[in-house]
Amino acid sequence: MARASFPFLILVTVAVCIVTYNTVTMIANYRSRSISSNSEDSVGEDSSIGSFDPLIKMPERFRKASVKKRRFHTAVTATSSAYNRWQCRIMYYWYKKLKDHPDSEMGGFTRVLHSGLPDQHMDEIPTFIVDPLPDGMDKGYIVLNRPWAFVQWLEKAEIEEDYILMAEPDHVIMKPIPNLATDEFPAAFPFFYITPKQHEEVLRKFFPKAKGPIINIDPIGNSPVIIKKSDLKKIAPTWKNVSMQMKDDPEADKVFGWVLEMYGYAVASALHGVQHILRKDFMIQPPWDTELGDKFIIHYTYGCDYSLKGKLTYGQIGEWRFDKRSFTRGAPPRNLPLPPPGVPESVVTLVKMVNEATANIPTWREGD
Repeated sequence: MARASFPFLILVTVAVCIVTYNTVTMIANYRSRSISSNSEDSVGEDSSIGSFDPLIKMPERFRKASVKKRRFHTAVTATSSAYNRWQCRIMYYWYKKLKDHPDSEMGGFTRVLHSGLPDQHMDEIPTFIVDPLPDGMDKGYIVLNRPWAFVQWLEKAEIEEDYILMAEPDHVIMKPIPNLATDEFPAAFPFFYITPKQHEEVLRKFFPKAKGPIINIDPIGNSPVIIKKSDLKKIAPTWKNVSMQMKDDPEADKVFGWVLEMYGYAVASALHGVQHILRKDFMIQPPWDTELGDKFIIHYTYGCDYSLKGKLTYGQIGEWRFDKRSFTRGAPPRNLPLPPPGVPESVVTLVKMVNEATANIPTWREGD
């Protein structure tokens, strides 16, 4: 029998390698298609599984692009007051700047305006108008309009995305936000001052023992929260009703005060059996949070008062200050003075971001 020549053996070896390579590639591609078509939960997992060339690994940017994004719609409830208007304009500026970043899963944006009437920023900010509560029903607590606004918006608006981010006018987005929720659990920021266990006696009026332990009530408000649209549609009417019941209850009204509506959302969620992933990295609140860390949002609800030596003087007006309440009647001027040396990076970054937004909004006018 004739012996195979050496060149022939080389040719056979190469052919076997090619066939093996093509077979492995086909299997990998088939697995990749199966994963992407059968599970949206692959987001956040190692997307390289079943999706890379077995000899030449797919570049990171292409692997990221191959994972289906789970977009969420950002919704901000607001009044037509000058105080709310300028905050919404700054918030929307940063949303637009970061929305299309590769790491973002931010989808559309809506300012849910619960004044019942249009204002001068309808062309600048995507806006959906809803009715306020009837006169006197909020008992001077305007925040009760928030759950009522969401009820109306969810019933009437066409919302493309399957998830909702409930945000507020005084949020500044620092970096692209991914979808922090899962199919099973929404994501929320835990507030240190929402303490259901400390107020169990009062909360049992609205969350009876038959519904479960008090720890089922998460230490959260409605914002920031990323939640499935279908879950929010169930929760929102209960959130409105519970909040109004709390406001009508003298004991609950006294105990919960300005965070009553936040407790209303936490209780409503628990009544529907919805619990949240608690994400401390969702946002920071200067001046108490001094470092940016790996956070997504700055919430500037507190005043920032400092001496010229950079010492916090909370509770008294500082030699340098930034407090949104200084501008209740209209927008702040462009180019606010930066804090003195020694002030934490969270406060410095906040003022720089406000200044960037106001400098780049063409129609920005002080007092508007």
